Amino acid sequence: MVKKAGRDSRTQAPAGPAWLNASSEGVDLLVHVQPGARRNGVAGLHGGRLKVAVAAPAIDGRANLALLGVLAGAAGLPLRSVTLVAGAGSRDKRVHLAGIGADALRARLTVD
Repeated sequence: MVKKAGRDSRTQAPAGPAWLNASSEGVDLLVHVQPGARRNGVAGLHGGRLKVAVAAPAIDGRANLALLGVLAGAAGLPLRSVTLVAGAGSRDKRVHLAGIGADALRARLTVD
C-alpha cells in the first residue's frame, strides 16, 4: 500500500525547529535573551525560542549588540551579516542572519 503525501502530519516530512525560519537571503531566528549572564553563549531553548545568554547588561543596547556578536560568532559570520529585526526593547527578539542556510546554521549550533 502506498501512502500519498497530504495534510496528514504522519505523511509530511518533519519541519525544522520553530525558532529557525529559512528565507532566500538567509535565516531568521526567534531568540530569547538572558542579559547579565556569567558568560556569553547559546544556552538551549526557552519557550520555543533559541535562548542566548549574554554577559552585557540590558542598558543602552549593550545586550543587543552582545547578542548579535554571539550569534555572528556561533554562525561563523561577520557582525555586519547579523541584524536585529524586532524586539529591541524586549527579551524576545527576531534576528536575521544573511549568507547562511538553515542546515549550515543547525550544524554549527549545539542546542539541547
